[in-house]
Amino acid sequence: MDMNQVAVEARDFNEALAFYSKIGLRLIVSERDEYARFELPSGSSTFSLYVSDQPVVGNTVLYFEVDDVDQKFTELCKLGIKFESPPTDQTYRWRTAHFADPTGNKLCLFHAGNERRFPPWRLND
Repeated sequence: MDMNQVAVEARDFNEALAFYSKIGLRLIVSERDEYARFELPSGSSTFSLYVSDQPVVGNTVLYFEVDDVDQKFTELCKLGIKFESPPTDQTYRWRTAHFADPTGNKLCLFHAGNERRFPPWRLND
């Protein structure tokens, strides 16, 4: 099994389109100013957004892994992306920086390397 895509609601289609393009996703589908799908810079999963008059933002956090959190954080700050927290080393051995899209969906840049799937506390099969 592989994850195909994640989809989130957006209040303003054009604002969301610009935001996700700005953070480095590549637009591959755009339909009637109400649905868009993006490819990520690496991997095979995709990301979609769709317009909602009353988007519901929950506690779900979308994690985007990058090789260098500090470099990507600096790059995105220069592009006007506002972060809720700067790059921080976490107790679970990831480096993270949290931000949100214009609708309020929670996002996180992170780097975990091998720790992402194989932390020392991983359960045995």
